[in-house]
Amino acid sequence: MKSKHNSRREFVKQSSLGALGLTLLPSMYGKVAPSDRLRVAHIGVGGMGNNHMAWFAGLPEVDVVALCDVDEAHLASSLKTMETLQPGKKVDGYGDFRHILDRNDIDAITCATPDHWHAQIATLAFQAGKDVYGEKPLSYDVKEGQMMLKNQQKHNRIFQLGTQIHATDNYHRVVEIIQAGAIGKVHTVRLWKNDGSPDLGHPKSVAVPKGLNWDMWLGPAPYVDYVPERCHFTYRYFLDYSGGMFADFWCHIADVAFWALEPKGLKSIAARGEEAAGISDTPKWIEIDYEFEDLNLHWSTNPPKVPGAQEMEIGAYFEGDKGTLICDYNNRKITINGETVTDIPEVPKSIIRSPGHQQNFVDAVKSRTQSESNLAYAREMTLPMHLGLISWRLGRKLEWNPDKEKFIGDAEANKLLSRKARKKWRLV
Repeated sequence: MKSKHNSRREFVKQSSLGALGLTLLPSMYGKVAPSDRLRVAHIGVGGMGNNHMAWFAGLPEVDVVALCDVDEAHLASSLKTMETLQPGKKVDGYGDFRHILDRNDIDAITCATPDHWHAQIATLAFQAGKDVYGEKPLSYDVKEGQMMLKNQQKHNRIFQLGTQIHATDNYHRVVEIIQAGAIGKVHTVRLWKNDGSPDLGHPKSVAVPKGLNWDMWLGPAPYVDYVPERCHFTYRYFLDYSGGMFADFWCHIADVAFWALEPKGLKSIAARGEEAAGISDTPKWIEIDYEFEDLNLHWSTNPPKVPGAQEMEIGAYFEGDKGTLICDYNNRKITINGETVTDIPEVPKSIIRSPGHQQNFVDAVKSRTQSESNLAYAREMTLPMHLGLISWRLGRKLEWNPDKEKFIGDAEANKLLSRKARKKWRLV
């Protein structure tokens, strides 16, 4: 195979748009030469992993060449799906992602495993010279995010966090309106997701299903006997693997606030809430107050008591000294001097629109420029989520040193910033 880095750099140099660092769209350069095709492998091919397969197989300059899953049933089903998505093209299947990382002919991976595997797989991929499109949340804990950023920068890799909503026009427009000062200086943001962790009952352990590598599914997490509710989709309701509905949706709506305001100097985190019933140990509901240098940010499971919030399952409410803005994924309302509108035409479009979240990743890989939801940004945006869970678990307000990324005077809280992986699966 032709040197991928040299051929792609040459490709970008030949384009005036590429030289300017602007987005390169497939339609701009017509048929894609074989040397400029991106060879992608998907790791974790359950629900979201199948979305990854469809998205990337649909891009004209991408070849999906391999899939990996620890569940043989998932893998077999997904390989069959790929026959429809890429007729006549060979796709290899693996039960261990390390076989994919060993292949020099694979340029990039996507990762849609359970959350507790995200950071190790991404870090090992960086070390293997692969670019990464990784699902949210970014990492299981704070230390993992630090490790990812260090390795991504050391190995000069491209990363995109799977915050697909980041690519929507609505989020771009909200950011333009906020940054233009239309509602004045924003002093308070309220974020919410109207759902919490469910009651999963008290099921007993059973035999591991044939074809599921349970030990590897657990990986860095503590070993426990197999309980179906701990696996696949409902894994997210266990602190061993994730942080419940809160961790699952934080980045999707916090994204628009962090993009628009770039909050700095986090000082304190104060969380309260209730644990879900049954075997789940993540929040049934959670409320968190974050104090930044010049911004107060609040999270709640239930919509806040502000105009329009009750109509939105998930949302962000910006309070400025001249007005307010409320939005969800697809809608927005701006209220100034008692008048509510959906747009302010006088605010120019200043942010280049996304070609699509997955296309943006492919363009970034080709041009060697960082993506929209790049790792440095994603880590800063994800960090408060981890800290909010720690405050909730300990049941107390915590003071934070943003420069050292440590809690102030609280050894117990600082221990929760990282977790030692099981020895067998301590791969980085």
